[in-house]
Amino acid sequence: MQARVEAPPLTGPRTMRQQWRDITFVHWAVEPERVAPLLPAGARPDVLDGVTYVGLIPFRMHRAGFGRGPAVPWLGDFLETNVRFYSVDDEGRHGVVFGSLECERTLVAVGARVVFGTPYTWARMRMERSGDEVHYTSTRRLPGPRGARSTMRVRVGEELPEPDPVSEFVTARFGLHTRVAGRTAWVPNEHPPWPLRRAELLDLDDELLGAAGFADLAARPPDSVLHSAGTRTAFGMPRRLRTTGW
Repeated sequence: MQARVEAPPLTGPRTMRQQWRDITFVHWAVEPERVAPLLPAGARPDVLDGVTYVGLIPFRMHRAGFGRGPAVPWLGDFLETNVRFYSVDDEGRHGVVFGSLECERTLVAVGARVVFGTPYTWARMRMERSGDEVHYTSTRRLPGPRGARSTMRVRVGEELPEPDPVSEFVTARFGLHTRVAGRTAWVPNEHPPWPLRRAELLDLDDELLGAAGFADLAARPPDSVLHSAGTRTAFGMPRRLRTTGW
């Protein structure tokens, strides 16, 4: 069964459209005070039952393209792993903030940094699937810390019959807060509900969490592990946050 929260429809031009495939959501509960200093001005940690979450999320980007145009050949298909946090602003928009985004396409990493202010890095990456097991690997190239690695192996389980509050909290996100030219912007996106499955983390050897300031998390079991075959998404135009005076 799919998650119940529906995305608000995008208004105005679309900047990008993408498909996210073979995605695993691994999350740890943390105190909001640990995340707050890492969020852009005007955004604060989004909280569920007194905690917020830090996510380590590998996946396969597929058929990415600009606006309503066709997918970009080669550049539109790549692997990605992100460390992300959960945010909300004074207008009640619940989104994500990225601590880092590993990507195997140099031009994508550079372009996203310039246009959206997102902290993309260039990495060597690989994904393999054998039956119900998925294995992701990533080694950062540029910028530093060079050589930061992440290897993850998960076993995909049964369909999640009804999304629990944590599953909805970490997957029903329809935008991101980011810094563009030193000012905070909201970038909306829409996607259908995720078809979610339970998953088991079989192995994790990760330095990306540490590079984002959360080295302790990789040493303890996660609080939530989910997997999805994927969904499609579209992004709208960035909008400034009123609280920043932009």
